[in-house]
Amino acid sequence: MATEPEVAKADEPGEPVPAVEDTQDDDGDDDGQYALAVDPEQDDKATELKLCSIARPHMRAFHYSWWSFFIAFFIWFAIAPLLPLIKEDLNLSSQDIWTTNICAVAFDICMRFVFGAVCDKYGARVPMGCVLMAASIPTACIGLVNSLTGLIFVRLFIGLAGSTFVMCQCWTTRMFTKEIVGMANGLVGGWGNVGGGATQLVMGTLLYPLFKVIWNGDTTMAWRTVTIVPAVVAFCTGIIVIRTSDDCPRGNYKELKRSGEMPEVSAAASFRGGAIDANTWLLFIQYACCFGVELTVNNAAVSYFVKRFELTIESASAIASIFGFMNIFARGLGGWSSDKANAKMNMRGRILVQAVLLILEGVCIFIFAEMGNLAASIVMLTVFSIFVQGAEGSTYGIVPYVNRVSPGAVAGIVGAGGPTGAVSFGLIFRQLPEDPEKAFRIMAGVVLASGFLCLLFNIKGHRGLLFGKDTDFATKLQIPVENTETGGVIEDNTNDEDKVPDEGV
Repeated sequence: MATEPEVAKADEPGEPVPAVEDTQDDDGDDDGQYALAVDPEQDDKATELKLCSIARPHMRAFHYSWWSFFIAFFIWFAIAPLLPLIKEDLNLSSQDIWTTNICAVAFDICMRFVFGAVCDKYGARVPMGCVLMAASIPTACIGLVNSLTGLIFVRLFIGLAGSTFVMCQCWTTRMFTKEIVGMANGLVGGWGNVGGGATQLVMGTLLYPLFKVIWNGDTTMAWRTVTIVPAVVAFCTGIIVIRTSDDCPRGNYKELKRSGEMPEVSAAASFRGGAIDANTWLLFIQYACCFGVELTVNNAAVSYFVKRFELTIESASAIASIFGFMNIFARGLGGWSSDKANAKMNMRGRILVQAVLLILEGVCIFIFAEMGNLAASIVMLTVFSIFVQGAEGSTYGIVPYVNRVSPGAVAGIVGAGGPTGAVSFGLIFRQLPEDPEKAFRIMAGVVLASGFLCLLFNIKGHRGLLFGKDTDFATKLQIPVENTETGGVIEDNTNDEDKVPDEGV
């Protein structure tokens, strides 16, 4: 646990403190200096990214965020490339498989709503580690499944892993300033999402064939034991995250509250603050139309290519992995574009980037559905994945601005839009098991319509496309505080001169 760092003061309020030499010990403890330039007016958040550094607290949190989400995504969809085998062994129908796909993201919806407010109260570090360890248990138990009911329950509880996305975004939002938070959130979310492509490639093309050799060609034993590997990695990652990182630049929430440097936070008030803001729900819908699409494609891609082009599981898995691997740069590119547009046009720029990416995503899905040639289909899969993941990055370039009092709650609610979209689109594919092209067309139409919702954004203090105006609000994060006397009144921890209206809380 890092103690509160002592940093040099800026010459002027809001001026970033210059970076100093990284003098951290091997055990991660610092000697009283930050390794990155920080802004004292934004709670010592870093004003820069040093991707080759793992120094505490900022860059350690950055790398632990994306790696934890990567592992979570990996175990979440580790079973996806194996579904054609499981379908045959358990004598399941295509509709049965889609039922399990829907269950795989259903539990995630509930937990994303919960963990947003939890992160506001307790920080992202401990929830991240605990969820990884908990989700690794049902992942290791996949081999015990012998029926549709068993498969449904196992995938339902593995879906808990998906909620790590909320911690991933909250953690970096707590560590980096508003000028670079779009890119930071985009990179950690995107690199984490690469787990969706990696699991297709590693599980379907590498580990499954290896285990098939280990079991002398017994395909049943191969798929029943192969998921133990990612389960062990996830459990170990959870332990490391909790023990070797920090909640925020100044240390861990528990110690900061104990010393009086941080007030006690009301999780209920935080959730309410995010939930009553209409902009939160507009982003919820739009995130359903980008991350929800990604989850649907992760579930459907291997089966789609096996059925439509008569490919082997190994070949189809390799092709499907392309979609996930675009996250290496595409989501970060969306966040970067949002930051650049914000520098030129303020919030209007971020909203315009969001609208363009969603509309282009919808158009590309329409085209993908019409591809009858394998090569053309692969090209369009690659192109539309870039817009899908770019829209995810631009969404979380907007999220930190929606409600500064309840940033975690907003991140959690918007994040829940992803699996909600996956469930909704999954139901469409389930009803059209013999006509997935029609399901893709319906999905494309919904995505296209969501792009025009950008016209309705009205974020307080920021000019939208049709509504609002820019004002010079204080940039310091406000925290909803429990009033021990009344139990229900919400205060904030800013100075009087920094206070702004309660944003409806």
